[in-house]
Amino acid sequence: MSVVTGLRPKSPAERLLATNSWLVFAFFYAPIVVLVVFSFNANENVGIWTEPSLRWYREVFRDEAVMGALRNSLIVAAISTTVATILGTMAALALERFRFRGQRVYDGLLYLPIIIPEVTMAVMLLLFFAQGFQWLDGAIGWSPTFGIGTISLSHIAFNISFVTVVVRARLGQLDPRLEEAAADLYATRWQAFRGITLPLILPGVAGGALLALTLSLDDVVITNFVAGPGSTTLPVYVFGLVRRGVTPLINAVSVIMLAASMVLVAVSFGFQRGSRGRVPESMAEDG
Repeated sequence: MSVVTGLRPKSPAERLLATNSWLVFAFFYAPIVVLVVFSFNANENVGIWTEPSLRWYREVFRDEAVMGALRNSLIVAAISTTVATILGTMAALALERFRFRGQRVYDGLLYLPIIIPEVTMAVMLLLFFAQGFQWLDGAIGWSPTFGIGTISLSHIAFNISFVTVVVRARLGQLDPRLEEAAADLYATRWQAFRGITLPLILPGVAGGALLALTLSLDDVVITNFVAGPGSTTLPVYVFGLVRRGVTPLINAVSVIMLAASMVLVAVSFGFQRGSRGRVPESMAEDG
């Protein structure tokens, strides 16, 4: 053991494992670093560096197709996140606080969107919408089309599971005696939920909502299956550009998407970690 640091010298096996860890991190993150660096390249050739420039970031905001795809992404993300957060929170409360027939089956089905391959869910949603539209056309003469609505419904379908998992984890940390104490003080179920449960699970709800927002903004596979004319989202648009050839514009768009995703995930983790041990202000004042 070192007299200065008080730490035991690392063995060769520990050094090997540490080196392996750094190599793995370099393997995963080096392409991201290269992407970010070359997004500031002034050259039109994506693989040749000339001089630093913000040219391609300016091009992103001037490109009407990119701005239209971004607008569609934000609309879908806002709709799906709002609905999925409400339904996911309700599902978490039902599973954690109540007992009903078929609960185990419902609990298992809730995890399917997380477990099954994304392409499988995309095919199922495509068939569901196609058959549903055909039935509506034959039954009432209304023939819907694929577009923002189908994308939003698809994102809601898989986001509910993620929101439920996050909120349910938060509910599992709460002491149910707090709600029982509110009931003993003649509070109704709604009053107990609004004054006790909701303030305590709010960080989990916010974390689930931010996670749902991130997943919605980043989704490609499911969106590509259920999108229609004029409803292309930004990730699908970038995927289409890649198929036609990589350009510096793709680098800039990808970096913007990467930065937005990292911010949302960081804020989500901050909500969940910063809320541990916090109690509602009304409870603190009563205490």
